[in-house]
Amino acid sequence: MFHEYDIIVVGAGHAGCEAAAAAANMGSKVLLITMNMQTIAQMSCNPAMGGIAKGQIVREIDALGGYSGIVTDRTTIQFRMLNRSKGPAMWSPRAQNDRMLFAMEWRKMLEQTPNVDFWQDMVVGLICDKGQGASVKGVITSMGLQFKAKSVVLTNGTFLNGLIHIGEKKFGGGRTAEKSSVGITEQLLSLGFESGRMKTGTPPRVDGRSLDYSRMEEQKGDENPGKFSFTDTPPLLKQRSCHITYTNQAVHDELKEGFEQSPMFTGRIQGIGPRYCPSIEDKINRFAEKERHQIFVEPEGWDTVEVYVNGFSTSLPEEVQHKALRKMAGFEHVKMFRPGYAIEYDYFPPTQLRPSLETKLIDNLYFAGQINGTTGYEEAACQGLVAGINAHQKINGKEDFVLKRSEGYIGVLIDDLVTKGTDEPYRMFTSRAEFRTLLRQDNADVRLTPYGYQLGLASKERHNEVIKKIEKVREIEEFFNTTSISPEDANAMLESLGTNSIERKTKLINLLLRPQVTLADMLKYVREVQNFYSNIDNREYFERAEINLKYRSYIDMEKEHAEKISRFEDIVLIESFDYGKLKSLSIEARQKLARIRPRTLGQASRISGVSPSDISVLMVYLGR
Repeated sequence: MFHEYDIIVVGAGHAGCEAAAAAANMGSKVLLITMNMQTIAQMSCNPAMGGIAKGQIVREIDALGGYSGIVTDRTTIQFRMLNRSKGPAMWSPRAQNDRMLFAMEWRKMLEQTPNVDFWQDMVVGLICDKGQGASVKGVITSMGLQFKAKSVVLTNGTFLNGLIHIGEKKFGGGRTAEKSSVGITEQLLSLGFESGRMKTGTPPRVDGRSLDYSRMEEQKGDENPGKFSFTDTPPLLKQRSCHITYTNQAVHDELKEGFEQSPMFTGRIQGIGPRYCPSIEDKINRFAEKERHQIFVEPEGWDTVEVYVNGFSTSLPEEVQHKALRKMAGFEHVKMFRPGYAIEYDYFPPTQLRPSLETKLIDNLYFAGQINGTTGYEEAACQGLVAGINAHQKINGKEDFVLKRSEGYIGVLIDDLVTKGTDEPYRMFTSRAEFRTLLRQDNADVRLTPYGYQLGLASKERHNEVIKKIEKVREIEEFFNTTSISPEDANAMLESLGTNSIERKTKLINLLLRPQVTLADMLKYVREVQNFYSNIDNREYFERAEINLKYRSYIDMEKEHAEKISRFEDIVLIESFDYGKLKSLSIEARQKLARIRPRTLGQASRISGVSPSDISVLMVYLGR
């Protein structure tokens, strides 16, 4: 009934979908196995994509040729560019999505990808060689079927021995109304892997018809909404508003009544939860001085009354949740569709992986998503993309695809995971990226589409468009660097903007570099800029050029720093090297290097416990 596949992807969440699409589009024959065909790409938590740093990741996935950006644009109900008041390195796109349309669109795109087959079943084990140099050969399902493959990508999400908590109730499950996955953790432990437990949570879903929106703050989308994909996805012509309300002392008092039944406070939950997305009871406990907490009231789609109560994640008993919700402004008569809950699940510390996301113990076995200790759709999706790419590369005898920290947030995320590991759910932030001025959301295509094209994921047309964009941006920059403006043409604008006038001709760039002056101001006042602009067919080119010009000194400094760092990244270390014989290394360095097995000297330098003097020892040994 089934032939041997090139790659089997286990799990059809955000990581699994990207892994399957990437490998299939590169030419591999892929089998995507999921426990439920109706929940492919399910938005298990909030119906939104992007946000601070996460939006940059989605744009990077799209630039490489992944699907997340396209699916997001086709199902967006509201778009906002966050952090506009800050510098462009902090600008982060975020979309509110139609939950049902999102899953339908992902499934449709996968079904239209010729090399992807589907099978609905639970994977309970792996088929592996034994001993040194073991490799994966396929999977075993709960029906007793064996599927053979050259490579396997595990993207199990929260399903590995998943345990759901609501108050004093607990029951097995990977998501509400879906059973957990058993067998894989136990087998991996027997093969020598280490595992741990983490937890995450979700808020109650409520009936929008029972809410009084007049008592809340309306939060509209951007007046001129952007999008995620660099492809020709449809513009967003209409949007749905979100709303904001707040908890208060009465809400907190109601919640505290249930603390003695909270699985978190009674110790029934052993897993570590996300630091930056705590439950409402955790917020009240940790931030006792705060009188209120912000709650985002988010619609789940165009044609549903279901509402997601963002910021009210909880595992308290359902009656406590309901009573507390009713104390919030606009929620006085709220009806719940289902309560919030917490879920515990198994994960595998990601220091057990190579930078390609292949496991060190079993060849051709890849981990992606929450199995690696991350949280968030975007973090999972980019890992799936990289795992799918590298699974294809490996079985075809090609080199691994590994992004440097200076090349993408995806590179930062994976390097953090495999080098430092994580003991709490890992979430991406702009502060984690030391080269964030280089890694902006607006230039993801210039940074990464050439890689996507080389891999066979991005089309020649997309690559040509990037080349055209680079040339046009340079043309605009040259215009501002070489064109002069007279005091008569400039001073009316400068005075209106409250900045000093000029007394002699000066280059346009000298005015644009003033903090008070923007390109929009010049388009309004300066005839030369208006004439030049009329010959450029894409406003995005102007926006890119403006960022490059205004932040040139910062960009150049980061590039210089990245080039210095990259010298370490080019020094490759032998994976099987015996660090124990280098007695000049500290004991901790020997232990950490032997456990993590860094790929390069640069990665070794970022391992906690490996000092600069240890790196010097390695460099001396390597003859540097």
